[in-house]
Amino acid sequence: MYNCSIGLKSINEVKEFSGIMNSLACEADLTSGKYVVDAKSIMGIFSLDLSGKLELAVHSVGDSPSDDVSAVIEQIKKFII
Repeated sequence: MYNCSIGLKSINEVKEFSGIMNSLACEADLTSGKYVVDAKSIMGIFSLDLSGKLELAVHSVGDSPSDDVSAVIEQIKKFII
C-alpha cells in the first residue's frame, strides 16, 4: 500500500488525475476529512473539499511491471504535495 498527499486545484486537474487513475490497474481511495471516495470516480472527487490537501491511498497494483507503485507515482507526481 502507498499513501501520499495530493492537491487538485482546478477542474482540469481533477479530470487529468481521474483519467490517469482510470488508466492504471490499481485500487485507490481519496480521503478528505471523514469522507472517502474511489480515486477513479470523477464525481466522487468533485464531492470532496478540494481547497485543501487530499490523502491518496493506493491499495493494490496490477501484476504487470508497468503497474507497480513507482509507475503510479511517476504518473501522478505533478499532483503530489
